[in-house]
Amino acid sequence: MFFTGFADEAATGIDGQIEATLKLGWKNIECRSIDNVNLHDLTEEKFEEVCGKLADAGIAVNCFGSTVANWQRPVFDEAGWQLSVEQLKRALVRMKKLDCKIIRGMSFLGAYERPDAFDPEVEAWVFPRVRELVKMCEDAGVMYGHENCRNYGGMSYKHTLKLIEAVDNPAFTLIFDTGNPVFNIDHSSGKNEGKYQNSLEFYSNVKEFISYVHIKDVRLEFDEKGEKKEIYTFPGEGNGCVKEIVTDLIANGYDGGFSMEPHMVRVFHDLENSGESGSDNYVEYGKRFEQLLADVKSKLGK
Repeated sequence: MFFTGFADEAATGIDGQIEATLKLGWKNIECRSIDNVNLHDLTEEKFEEVCGKLADAGIAVNCFGSTVANWQRPVFDEAGWQLSVEQLKRALVRMKKLDCKIIRGMSFLGAYERPDAFDPEVEAWVFPRVRELVKMCEDAGVMYGHENCRNYGGMSYKHTLKLIEAVDNPAFTLIFDTGNPVFNIDHSSGKNEGKYQNSLEFYSNVKEFISYVHIKDVRLEFDEKGEKKEIYTFPGEGNGCVKEIVTDLIANGYDGGFSMEPHMVRVFHDLENSGESGSDNYVEYGKRFEQLLADVKSKLGK
């Protein structure tokens, strides 16, 4: 078992990301962006600089936090599809240099506007493309880790299970994010009924396929107009069922990574907050999760 995190939520540059990681006494980073540029889009010169600094600090990249097939790439967008392929090609070369064995990917923006959440036309577009991305990873000897986010597989646990069956490749695994279900509508009935997902329910139905976990916690608040606002919290203080999920993982012998994604101060994809320093928050977040995990282990007698 090990701790890691999206260190770009601690700092923009690699120096600050390394500093925050070392303050926690950790040896891993889930590397997503450096200077607000994803790792697969850095220039060769900048990538080599990052590799050198990580090596000097004794820090490994345990997961490549790509934007491949993510929620910025809608279905039927052939340009977005081709961009994902090119980004994955570059990522796989860089993963070899980093000796990184898993890449975070997704399954394209969910077709939320369609009346049928299991739309055959959507699935006929999504499934073969994710299958191709996963085959590229298999050929390179790495795993494609699908995160439940605002994508096809994240529309409900049933969508994730259907995606697993359609891809049918041992190089396809799940990265489960504890916080994402809280603010995503549950489309498990095949339509939008206005009900939000439950993190524990989602986890319980896909847990046998999970090999890596993102720790995020959040609660929803609604104004007088019914507009929702996501309030990100320390782990265990929101509605992400973090403690319950971690308890079940540990009770069942989970020995993988726990990756911090606070979203509390600095958020990579939120331009308003992308320049702020979140180092202190990131370090405190990591320490609080370590304590939560210690409490869980103590109660389980582990």
